[in-house]
Amino acid sequence: MAKMTKSQLLAALAEKTSVSKKDVDAILGEMAKMAYSEVKKAGEFVVPGFGKLVKVQRKARIGRNPATGAEIKIPAKTVVKFRVAKAAKDALA
Repeated sequence: MAKMTKSQLLAALAEKTSVSKKDVDAILGEMAKMAYSEVKKAGEFVVPGFGKLVKVQRKARIGRNPATGAEIKIPAKTVVKFRVAKAAKDALA
């Protein structure tokens, strides 16, 4: 089974909610902007029923160049991780 594309998601949400595809796209776009802003500012953004985006500090570490095998230093950086909600896990069990 193929994964759902963005246009398929917009069409399905528009049909189920009786909202236009353009409005659904605008809502999802604003939600994404809000999520990025909140994660940057507060460190996390919760999407009830799905999970939460969490800002995490990764430590510097030593890695390997797969082509040469040489050790390289990977600097510390901030990344975003998604933690799945228990409700989502239970829905798939």
